[in-house]
Amino acid sequence: MPFVGLLWVVGALLPLVYFQRLLHREIQLLIYLFTRNKALTVSLFSLLFLPGVFLHEASHFLMARILGVRTGKFSLIPQTLKNGQLQLGYVETEQTDILRDSLIGAAPILVGTLFIAYAGFIQLRLDSLWQAPSPGQSVSFWTSLKALPSAPDFYLWLYLIFVVSSAMLPSESDRHAWRPLGMWMGVLLTLVLLVGGGKWMADHLAPILDPLLRSVALLLAVSDALHLALLLPLYGLRRLTMRWMEVRFVK
Repeated sequence: MPFVGLLWVVGALLPLVYFQRLLHREIQLLIYLFTRNKALTVSLFSLLFLPGVFLHEASHFLMARILGVRTGKFSLIPQTLKNGQLQLGYVETEQTDILRDSLIGAAPILVGTLFIAYAGFIQLRLDSLWQAPSPGQSVSFWTSLKALPSAPDFYLWLYLIFVVSSAMLPSESDRHAWRPLGMWMGVLLTLVLLVGGGKWMADHLAPILDPLLRSVALLLAVSDALHLALLLPLYGLRRLTMRWMEVRFVK
């Protein structure tokens, strides 16, 4: 099936959006339970994700410069917006055409995916987990998984993969130009299909794009697994902490 990789990307991206929101909520609640201070909770939460936030905003900045778009203030100081959402950082860019605005908005997920690929495949060798054993070898998936912590700076790279993947999703302001661009691309794709270009795309574009999209989906799936692996114990810890505090205060 042509472009099945695109379906895999969507299938891996949607859970990441969901897991990210849940995990951020659990982390903030857990910090607040121990600090009982909103300002300190925001500061500690922001500090935890600082590397990912820096890469997110730096991606916007660099993409804007590459595309010749003027930039303004650059900040990594967290602030609460009028709608109650927490903004961990921002970079001001000049509003231009929908194509350049869309590319600037998409820069964090592009750069973040490249970073996860470098950290996961080059530094941690995660690709060994799904490589089929050669004839005569008895190395299994679980054996490779147990060997991962022995990689140099394993926990540092695991932490960076987590904070970068958790902070790379575009915000609402990043996506403001995506809808009009998507509409124009939809119209163009419809015209191409109407004139019979579908077969040409399946024969020439799919063999190039599909492996790339499958690789991106695999990287997103790694982020999904990491978020889920952290979400479950943190949820349990938060529930236990709340129960312990209720018993303590009742006494």
